[in-house]
Amino acid sequence: MAALDFLAQLTGSFALAAAGNPTVAMIEAAYRHHNLHWRYINCEVTPEHLGDAVRGARAMGWAGFNCSLPHKVAVIPLLDGLGESAAIMGAVNCAVRRGGAYIGENTDGKGFLKSLDGVVSPNGKRVVLLGAGGAARAVAVELALAGAHSIMVVNRDARRGADLVDLLNVHTPARGDLQVWRGTQGIPEGTDIVVNCTSVGLFPDVDARLDIDIRTLRPGMVVADVVPSPPRTRLIRDAEAAGCTVIDGLGMLVNQGVISIKYWTGVDVDASVMRKKVGEIYGV
Repeated sequence: MAALDFLAQLTGSFALAAAGNPTVAMIEAAYRHHNLHWRYINCEVTPEHLGDAVRGARAMGWAGFNCSLPHKVAVIPLLDGLGESAAIMGAVNCAVRRGGAYIGENTDGKGFLKSLDGVVSPNGKRVVLLGAGGAARAVAVELALAGAHSIMVVNRDARRGADLVDLLNVHTPARGDLQVWRGTQGIPEGTDIVVNCTSVGLFPDVDARLDIDIRTLRPGMVVADVVPSPPRTRLIRDAEAAGCTVIDGLGMLVNQGVISIKYWTGVDVDASVMRKKVGEIYGV
């Protein structure tokens, strides 16, 4: 394959370079497994050079790229359009070249939604969402578009929580409610799905416990954590002990990668290959 042809099939990540990056490792593993002549590279791009990076991707014919913080909002004016959920949440983590245009998508929430397959359908369900940051916005919007009946946003910052609730009520069919997080938070009876979208429990604070009343975690609830490292967070362990069905953060991590690859290559890759690779990295 000629050099320029090869470059035309690069995908990339506008993120901070990191040794052993699990996203790079799992996507490269999928490419190898499916004999795809693509590469996924990690580029360090500072905010003041984001425009240059996007123009460079266009010039080299990249199939697309991922954006990590702090670029998920700033990249939007540099793109040619947005997918439905990305437009609602106002954040992009995946750009896809379609024709001559770069379209911004958000695969985080879609990846979370995919991790629910075979466990629970969000349609008609009552959800408690812990946190109101970028991950929470992505997850909330996708749950709402998938038919969730109601989403209670629990957040310490009332203004940020209210912004997410307003977004849900104005732009999606789900009902959004706000619970300001003061002291130990109980999970209301009748809740079907609980999702932790905060960073509590993320490495190295692996034994950190969310300030919730674990006695209100009940059998029949599905409890999910978006924290991938470690996969078995304190919340996952507490919920499992309470008889809940649990979903760890590796599901969202892997599935957002699967969806990104589908956008870029058109190929449905084997998620188990990617899950195995990140499992090796995290020792599970």
